[in-house]
Amino acid sequence: MAETITIKDVKTILTQPAGSRLIIVKILTSDDGLYGVGCATFTQRFRAVHTAIEQHLKPFLIGRDVDRIEEIWQMSMVNSYWRNGPVLNNAISGVDQALWDIKGKRAGMPVFQLLGGKCREAADTYAHASGRDKHEVVDSVRHYMGEGYRHIRIQMGGYGGQSDAIQKPEGAPDGAYYHPREYCRLMVEMIEHVRSEVGPEVELLHDIHERLRPIDAVQFAKDVEPFKLFFLEDALAPEDIEWFRNIREQCATPIAMGELFNHPREWTPLVQDRLIDFIRMHVSQMGGITPARNVAAFANMYNVRTAWHGPGDTSPVGHAANLHLDLWAPNFGIQEWCRFNELCYEIFPGLPEVRMGYLYPNDNPGLGIDIDEDLAAKHPCQDEVIQWTQTRAPDGSPMRP
Repeated sequence: MAETITIKDVKTILTQPAGSRLIIVKILTSDDGLYGVGCATFTQRFRAVHTAIEQHLKPFLIGRDVDRIEEIWQMSMVNSYWRNGPVLNNAISGVDQALWDIKGKRAGMPVFQLLGGKCREAADTYAHASGRDKHEVVDSVRHYMGEGYRHIRIQMGGYGGQSDAIQKPEGAPDGAYYHPREYCRLMVEMIEHVRSEVGPEVELLHDIHERLRPIDAVQFAKDVEPFKLFFLEDALAPEDIEWFRNIREQCATPIAMGELFNHPREWTPLVQDRLIDFIRMHVSQMGGITPARNVAAFANMYNVRTAWHGPGDTSPVGHAANLHLDLWAPNFGIQEWCRFNELCYEIFPGLPEVRMGYLYPNDNPGLGIDIDEDLAAKHPCQDEVIQWTQTRAPDGSPMRP
């Protein structure tokens, strides 16, 4: 009988090679030289996740069998009694992804092979085009089309179309101000212009980022229907998901939702009632590869496709995990891609690369990615009071970001 390999130590690595504070979990095992890495990134509350791992999960995990991924995930989720929140879910994800990485290394296989093997050779991605006005957006779209991207998200003026021209009340506090009704007018005009300029072949996407009141989101989804978006993202806040039925009843604009979801009761009704077309949860936010695998299989039964969240505050390790899910899932739709800088490729050897819009894996076992701890340490996380999530309506009222 083979000797059981156990968790010897759990390290939490904090680094900020670009704008986002990244959290990487490294699990060391009783087999010297065998370790795994996972993403636990919650960039806005990274110190809370760090504490959850170091002070709570680490003592719970030492000595456990690395092969028992499912049991460790289930027990980690219930051991705190209170569950399904962003801090705990991200902490558990870092452990979960690292254990899948170890499992693949022990098997001598990439993780996508352990999930069931490839359904495709690479994952189609979308890039982010933006500009200060609709003409700059068109220029940005054409730039990405020239690089081979077939799917491009189009935004103008930041989320919500933030404006410096808003008339605020006297004494209004600082914040990220935007005008929801102005946003609706300007974004519909921008999307119409981009479609007319670049033609029907390129797939266009847009992210509302939960910036509208539900009834305005319904109207917006109807207004953009003629322009054949690949999908409209985060039309509603998680607190307003019942309104997706109103959108579905009134238009055929494809809907993607999920990056803020923590709890299965948020995505389950949307999938089983066929109210959305793409699930795009943040894989570490939902707890890692283990729950993402289960949700992808569940969504496949309802013909709902995957579009995992892939911004700069999903770490390179998290993007590698996304890619393994993408290659395996029969219901893969599209993968968001944030275009990492050269420093990220130096800190994270094995980070997947995009060629002509497709994200390709390597053949290394496990997740196929590592971290240079010494180089990561030269780029420590910086504390800040985050400004862009201090979102306000024209009269200064706090709004969801």
